[in-house]
Amino acid sequence: MNARTPHEPLQAMSHHHHRPDHLSNAHLDALEEETIFILREVAAAFERPTLLFSGGKDSLVMLKCAEKAFGTPATGGKIPYPLLMIDTGHNFHEVTDFRDFRAKELGAELIVRSVEDSMARGTVRLAHPGESRNVHQSVTLLEAIDEFRFDALIGGARRDEEKARAKERIFSHRDSFGQWQPKDQRPELWTLFNTKLHPGEHFRVFPISNWTELDVWQYIAREHIALPSLYYTHQREVVERKGLLVPVTELTPLKPGEVAELRDVRFRTVGDITCTCPVESLAATPEQIVLETLAADVSERGATRMDDKTSEASMEKRKKDGYF
Repeated sequence: MNARTPHEPLQAMSHHHHRPDHLSNAHLDALEEETIFILREVAAAFERPTLLFSGGKDSLVMLKCAEKAFGTPATGGKIPYPLLMIDTGHNFHEVTDFRDFRAKELGAELIVRSVEDSMARGTVRLAHPGESRNVHQSVTLLEAIDEFRFDALIGGARRDEEKARAKERIFSHRDSFGQWQPKDQRPELWTLFNTKLHPGEHFRVFPISNWTELDVWQYIAREHIALPSLYYTHQREVVERKGLLVPVTELTPLKPGEVAELRDVRFRTVGDITCTCPVESLAATPEQIVLETLAADVSERGATRMDDKTSEASMEKRKKDGYF
């Protein structure tokens, strides 16, 4: 199932000298329609679904589609499932503040569960105090699934982000341990989804699987979706390590011999401070980011996430462990 209309944006570009105002948006209607269909399918097929909401651009795009699918308090509607965030305790405050604001604006129930709570329970143990907590989110997430007995979790993963996500189903089956098993995945024919579960199992559902980073930014521009300020250009102290610009913070301080530089940067993806890096950019609007995205030759996670560079199979392992 793929809502994309082939080559439309590229054809429009070639005729209009790469001007973002002349990029075709026609394919966005089909992508939006597909996403709304999946969001409604989840509401109809499952007893206790939840929408994973980080406050990042992908989850904000999903939230916009959910608004269109179910309405808002202003129109007499409401998103029929709660929003869930797993907080590492090391998230950018701009993102968590925006998360709270957006949930309140929509009148949505927001559930936040913290990796720090898992650490206090002893279910998460860091190898050393400075270890990134990002990889441990899967433990806290599985604990939240068990606590609320969720049977479907809607996530914002996209197939163009990373190779482990490229082969993922839209409705991804997880076993009673929350793990992804390749032999348990169901065929997906057109818009027919097999949503049957045994007790203790659940599905991860990815309504924007078929979107690309470019589609997301075109949709943000078209729908005037507000985002945390980190997504746009700002000045920040950074240091270059292994080809990445690492932000200089209390959690990621300078190492001996390093010198911080003040650069104009923006974040293509936002996550745990300890493993999320910005890129150099002067883009201050969604339209300017659309132009930058057209020229990018590295995926957003490949360009900005230290946790994905630990090994060739790092994301694949975390998928099997229930990370996404």
